[in-house]
Amino acid sequence: MYDRVMTILDTTVVCRDALRRYLQVRQDQTVLILHAKVAQKSYGNEKRFFCPPPCVYLSGIGWKLKQEQLNASGLGESSCQVTGYMGLDIASSCQMEALKMNFEDKFACAKALYISDSDKRKHFSLVLKLFFGNGQEIGSFYSRLIKVISKPSQKKQSMKNADLCISSGSKVSLFNRLRSQTVSTRYLSVEGGAFVASARQWAAFTMTLVNEDTSDTGEFPLRDGYICYGSAVKMVCTVTGVALPTMIIRKVNKQHAVLNVDEPVSQLHKCAFHFKDSTRMYLCLSNEKIIQFQASLCQKDPSRELLNDGSCWTIIGTETVEYTFSESLSCVQSLVTPIPVISNLELNGGGDVAMLEFQGENFSPNLKICFGDVEAETMYRSSRSLLCVVPDISVFSGEWRWVRHPINVPLSLIRNDGLIYSSNFSFTYTPEQCFTPRQRNNSQGNPNHTSVVLGKCMLHS
Repeated sequence: MYDRVMTILDTTVVCRDALRRYLQVRQDQTVLILHAKVAQKSYGNEKRFFCPPPCVYLSGIGWKLKQEQLNASGLGESSCQVTGYMGLDIASSCQMEALKMNFEDKFACAKALYISDSDKRKHFSLVLKLFFGNGQEIGSFYSRLIKVISKPSQKKQSMKNADLCISSGSKVSLFNRLRSQTVSTRYLSVEGGAFVASARQWAAFTMTLVNEDTSDTGEFPLRDGYICYGSAVKMVCTVTGVALPTMIIRKVNKQHAVLNVDEPVSQLHKCAFHFKDSTRMYLCLSNEKIIQFQASLCQKDPSRELLNDGSCWTIIGTETVEYTFSESLSCVQSLVTPIPVISNLELNGGGDVAMLEFQGENFSPNLKICFGDVEAETMYRSSRSLLCVVPDISVFSGEWRWVRHPINVPLSLIRNDGLIYSSNFSFTYTPEQCFTPRQRNNSQGNPNHTSVVLGKCMLHS
């Protein structure tokens, strides 16, 4: 009996040491999928390719380590490279009919995807199947739902069509087509800290309503609601954090900026961006450069300003979905997907019986919740809910039961074969002057945060 207990303890120590090493050097593999929120349906022989095209980024040192591991096993360099196939989440997502994606510098783009008029669905998802060159399948990764539309709406939008409106704080992409030619499509992007018009890659920008008297220096107050023409907006690249100056968004009609329209901005609308406090200066592209273009006054209609082709942009909402995993503690033989996604945490109870519920998707009975390098007692409830017992503070503070400084531990999930799924959530034990167990809600700061008081310790997740 004593030997058996020691074996269990030794295994736990090894597991903690391995988790600790992982937390020190995150050998993660991340799959990032960017795509538009809406897609135009094709009709007849005309193929309306998704614009901007769905693209995939691979990041994390885990990809390089995995390729080195395959190379060391005797496989050639081509057998260690990652390839993929992307299609719609129906039978067409199989390899024979899906679009092949070749990764260059860990980036690939699916430029020839479309949805035909024979497909009657109003929403669909994209599925990306990743493989190594030797045929070993990595897994299937899904996009968020994409809404199917026949053409951009020309009607004034209302709350009935809220899913087509652009809301403040959402992500958008801008593209331009000179003389409406598909081959001339250029996307607003960021390279080397500068804004460019790229034919290959596009960037997602967070578009936020701001007050018109906001200065472009320092922080700026944000506003909620739907973005309407005539509003002041701020656009910030979601990857680099580079921002454009405050601009007034204008509706475009027959190459004119219409100044007296205040209706909500809708998906795939033509729009222009007037730099606030400037004399008719608009965001414009010239070849691959982003410049300012000065519009001309319309002599017949003072509520309009004449633009050039390069200052007329099409706006569309975008989505980003990110999957992260690590094989550093395992030799995974099965698929890494489906990857569990944590959307919310809910804390119940206090004192010695605090329970933390993980809410999300793709949970399974073979998952355990880890607080830092400590595996918590985990209970599977459903594919959308996991429950665990919050570890006592003593497992992190040694023999000191009461701590004076906050102890923050990251939260992650680990599969029974050692595959790790990290998350953006963390849990913090915080000293508290109160001795009575009680619960506290932290409604400010990070929206992912919850808190509870356990004796003298408050926990944040």
